[in-house]
Amino acid sequence: MTNHQTRLEQAQKAVQKASEKVQNTPYRLGYHIMAPAHWINDPNGLIQWAGEYHVFYQHHPYSPKGGPIHWGHVKSKDLVFWEHMPIALAPGEDYDRSGCFSGSAVDNNGKLTLIYTGHVNLDVEKDEFVEYQCLAESSDGVHFKKHPSNPIISEPPKDGSPHFRDPKVWKRNDKWYMVLGNQVNNLGNVVLYESKDLIDWEYQGVIAKSTGKMGYMFECPDFFELNGKHILLFSPQGMELEGDLYQSLYQNGYYVGGFNYETKEFNHGDFVELDKGFDFYAGQTFLDDKGRRIVIGWMSMWESVMPEQEHGWAGAMTIPRELKLNENNHLVMMPVEELKILRGEHLTLSATVISENIRLDHIKGECLEIVTEYSLKGCTAQKFGINIRCSEDCTEKTMIYYDTHSGKVTVDRNQSGKGEGGIRRSEIHGQDHESIKLHLFIDRSSLELFVNGGETVITSRIYPNPSSVYVELFAEEGEVQLLNLDSWKLADIWK
Repeated sequence: MTNHQTRLEQAQKAVQKASEKVQNTPYRLGYHIMAPAHWINDPNGLIQWAGEYHVFYQHHPYSPKGGPIHWGHVKSKDLVFWEHMPIALAPGEDYDRSGCFSGSAVDNNGKLTLIYTGHVNLDVEKDEFVEYQCLAESSDGVHFKKHPSNPIISEPPKDGSPHFRDPKVWKRNDKWYMVLGNQVNNLGNVVLYESKDLIDWEYQGVIAKSTGKMGYMFECPDFFELNGKHILLFSPQGMELEGDLYQSLYQNGYYVGGFNYETKEFNHGDFVELDKGFDFYAGQTFLDDKGRRIVIGWMSMWESVMPEQEHGWAGAMTIPRELKLNENNHLVMMPVEELKILRGEHLTLSATVISENIRLDHIKGECLEIVTEYSLKGCTAQKFGINIRCSEDCTEKTMIYYDTHSGKVTVDRNQSGKGEGGIRRSEIHGQDHESIKLHLFIDRSSLELFVNGGETVITSRIYPNPSSVYVELFAEEGEVQLLNLDSWKLADIWK
């Protein structure tokens, strides 16, 4: 068996060689975190350490269609310009030989410490496997050594199953805590552990569980405090479609409640989806030195068509978003302030009445930020909005609009180009608003829509032709007052 360092070097050479072929391919993103090449999924180990932001990610360096999972790594000084770092973890030990699955990062006495799930396949055809919790450390934030005590948790709770993964670890006072996703009787659970040293862990019980409606597995749990409330962010699998809700294959959302560290009880309200789009999964958060709770998600979805795979890569992360809790105990997400660094040429459109399709010939491009606000007072249009990544004849486009009758905002990608079509709708809270604001981040193969200060967010991968760069405003069956529109061309951080 090769040692860890050798496997890391082999993986690094493979992905570097593959990266030469993905440059300048049509869907390569301009300002999002991606692997240099090949497969990427869940964000892992989000942390601000030694003055820099670190994001690790599930990565297969040998293929754009997945395989034994490694941990890729990027870092940044400003959450905007990211630098690819050497691969941090490679599978191959007895406790992680089939993959280094998702986890988290902490600062332990100056050491950047990764806690992850080691996955070991026993019989692939029968889907038999075991999962262990493991630890790796680094003094320089670049080179990681797996701990000699691995695995630090060698089996699930007595009533649990082998589905036992995705540790999120944090420190409170002098104790470390860990939440993990688990499955009991084909129902999702989040379990809690406690430790004094990150090595020896004691099981503390279940803090959240599915009663059936919430599906058969809870992945990627994240437990944190915000505005005096405790929030469990997690990714349930197996939820049934419910109107406009739970449309994706798997979900990502949260409970808000109160947690008692003495009794280990978490009392919470109903599940709320965090992002209403096609492509947001496994969201993870961290606290930075400005006191912000920042979240990043995987900007893709399991089993979805990924046209970029034919170009040698797959998957990306969302832009970093700041999380806040509003007066209704709902999480709102807004792009971090630092993203304004990307802004280049600024173009505007002054107040005007929209009653038909209007091409904005002075605003076009593949990487844009657009902020547009419409008045709801005196609006007679049945629906209004903005079409982006339009072709010259507008047969290709992604539609974003508000329906005044239903009070819902919609992203329609049925004419968006390659890949899957589909529609995502979400009701806008607070119908007493006098206006509606649509804030769009457009990259070559993605759209992130923030509505009314991030109360509703819809994330979607789209795959238009590179020549589809036009933007148009529209209103149907009436008119609407456009209050203002601001647009910026955004820099390509990878060039």
